[in-house]
Amino acid sequence: MDCLFCKIISGDIPSSKVYEDDMCLAFKDINPQTPVHILVIPKAHIASADGVNAENSKYVARIFEVIPQIAAEQGLVGGYRIISNCGEDACQSVKHLHFHIMGGRKLPENMG
Repeated sequence: MDCLFCKIISGDIPSSKVYEDDMCLAFKDINPQTPVHILVIPKAHIASADGVNAENSKYVARIFEVIPQIAAEQGLVGGYRIISNCGEDACQSVKHLHFHIMGGRKLPENMG
């Protein structure tokens, strides 16, 4: 598979990991838009939110179980934003479901 995030999961492409378990991986975004900008991805290839179904939704559930832990470890005590782009019109750049954890400063209301 020619998926950037699948290559990061396999270790073929290095990343700045901040969390990993058997279902998901979190790493620092290489082009951060906020002081803290972490990507969290399922270890199963799911192209986007449109691909979530009864068989693979456990990966999304796991991601949302660990997001608060990752946010706390990153010092995001005042709040943070979770963003997932879905499809071309939303500018989804990598066709592998991923969630951005963004924070570290007061975020503008129109960002996201």
